[in-house]
Amino acid sequence: MKARRAEAVAAYAFLTPFLALLAVFFVYAAGRAAYLSFTDYDLFSWPPNFVGFGNYSDLLQDTVFLTALRNTVLFSLVVTATQTAGALVMASVLNSKIRGISFFRASYYIPAIASSVVITLIFMWLFQRRGTVNFILGQVAAHLPHILLLVVLAALLQGAQVAWERARGLPAGWFDPALLVVSLLMALAGTVLADFLGLIRAAAAANVDISWFQTSRAVPDGFPFWLQAPLPLVTIMMMNVFTTIPTFMLMYLAALQDVPRSQYEAASLDGANPFQQLRWITVPAVQPVTFLVVTLSLIGTLKVFDQVAILGDAAPFRSRVTLAYYVYDRMFPGGQAPEVGFAAASAMFLALLTLLVVLLQRRFLRAEGA
Repeated sequence: MKARRAEAVAAYAFLTPFLALLAVFFVYAAGRAAYLSFTDYDLFSWPPNFVGFGNYSDLLQDTVFLTALRNTVLFSLVVTATQTAGALVMASVLNSKIRGISFFRASYYIPAIASSVVITLIFMWLFQRRGTVNFILGQVAAHLPHILLLVVLAALLQGAQVAWERARGLPAGWFDPALLVVSLLMALAGTVLADFLGLIRAAAAANVDISWFQTSRAVPDGFPFWLQAPLPLVTIMMMNVFTTIPTFMLMYLAALQDVPRSQYEAASLDGANPFQQLRWITVPAVQPVTFLVVTLSLIGTLKVFDQVAILGDAAPFRSRVTLAYYVYDRMFPGGQAPEVGFAAASAMFLALLTLLVVLLQRRFLRAEGA
């Protein structure tokens, strides 16, 4: 009895620092924010006046808040879907047992450990009006005939090779790697020959002048307000996907290590192509990890802040504002008095939205045994 009591005392002693931090910086902070959300507190006058649900009512009538809500929901849905699928595909590729695979695994993980500030500044440089992205788009437009011819020739050659192999009674998939390499090399040779003979010509390099940041344009054009993503927000989506996929890829890769290779070998002998193996073996095997990845991604994307803040005045406010940044902007509005009560109401709305989304995700995408 004394030994058990001593173990309990030791356990609580180790937990005390963490519990103290949790009580001060989470429980107390959340309770205080909830209280202030029902007041007009401005950080200087105390006690604040109680306004009931006035702040919440004003939130739903604020067009900037509705824009921030639209941006946040779109950002969360698009980024979560993209990086979950991308992480799973990348992990499946890196799960191969080939020479030098450790180098590729380490290389693909580098963006996850790089500073988000550095990555954001690099993307801002790449997406300048005279930056690398617009230059590449101009080159693609200039060499579009070559690209189209290469794709068409590769598709025709791949189809011919697959038909020939099947006519000989050999199993051959449409995306067979060995046949695909031969098709691409032959298509490349055909494209070079066509250019040499003058059958196709590259156009003058187009001067692509897309303003990725200093614009209020939203895409897709003509869609309702709630379905349009501002172009600056799209670039932030690409930044977030680039930096977060490696982390989730590592989680998937760890899960794939436990999937027996014999399952893939048996599926290959039965004629299953890589996509079918991914659909029927990989996806069911990593379902618990998918639940974790989607949950972490939803929580992270709903409270995205740092990349929006770093972008700053490089983009119009409404084209980049998210709910987390909206809370910050109302709390620290520059030369005006802080609207602490309003900011607290916004923060509570964001917290409730995050909780609701995670509960819905748990309802429709259950982890194994949940």
